[in-house]
Amino acid sequence: MSESLPGSKISRVVDDGSIQSGEQRSLWQDASRRFRKNRLAVCGLLVVLFFLVTAVFGPHVSPYDFLEQNIARAFQGPSEEHFLGTDDLGRDVFSRMLHGARTAALVAFFTTAISLLIGVLVGTWSGIRGGRTDEFLMWISDLIQAMPGLLLVILINTTLRRPIINAFDDLYMQTRDPFFLNTLWLDYVLVFSALALIGWPGLARLVRGQVLSINEEDYVLAARAIGASEVHIMLRHVIPNALGPLVVAVTASMGGAVTLEAGLSFLGIGIQPPNASWGSMLEEGRRYWQIFPHLMLIPAVTIGVIQVSFVFLGDGLNDALDPRRNT
Repeated sequence: MSESLPGSKISRVVDDGSIQSGEQRSLWQDASRRFRKNRLAVCGLLVVLFFLVTAVFGPHVSPYDFLEQNIARAFQGPSEEHFLGTDDLGRDVFSRMLHGARTAALVAFFTTAISLLIGVLVGTWSGIRGGRTDEFLMWISDLIQAMPGLLLVILINTTLRRPIINAFDDLYMQTRDPFFLNTLWLDYVLVFSALALIGWPGLARLVRGQVLSINEEDYVLAARAIGASEVHIMLRHVIPNALGPLVVAVTASMGGAVTLEAGLSFLGIGIQPPNASWGSMLEEGRRYWQIFPHLMLIPAVTIGVIQVSFVFLGDGLNDALDPRRNT
């Protein structure tokens, strides 16, 4: 009996010498089977899905307004009325966690999307063109990676925020348009831009390395020899083989974006009140952690669990999408 590789029909030689064709098994079917066998990856996927669902629907089902203050009920412990207790201003911690999940999801998605778009374009162009183009693009990525990422983000946020606010104040004085008075969105724009700036070089180098290595593989050279088009080679050979490492990098970037945003907000230069952020909740709870540890423990544990879940998910997808792992 002989069998073919995944993605083609399974042929079987029977006793009379004839050949029977079995069910076709694609790369994605094999990947799905391998992924389901990885329990840590499945647990990571469930946590990430729960996080995303909470980010989308959580603020709509929160029992209280996350900005509602009541000093009379400050520092209450977990109870039936307040599932996770209240903070120093009497705000419901559970409601603030639900709204903070949306902020974390927005930062993770948009930051990773921008980094991925720039990284794939730069890495692919660099790998294909080579020569001076490759050297120049990789020099830029090396220059950005050589700078401490967190310090670069802090520099961007602190230097751009005040000039932009002043410019909007001037525009409001000239136009009297109330749109220029609302600068709450500025926190998000600055965080998205700053985190994407430090995130794309790593993805660009990864994509470039994959393009350079895969283009020299025997199966790619054989496909070119029989006249396969570049589009066919990219879709059939390059992308499936480069997908695993890229998926790991993307999932790690999403988890890292959640942690970095929380760190910036903790330092007072990220998503600031009245916007909800787990990092700002950490900073507020830090002042009372010895007396009311739940104010700091709840967001800290949540951030850690989500970060680890993204790592498990990325590793599981990498193992599942690797075409060489044929069992």
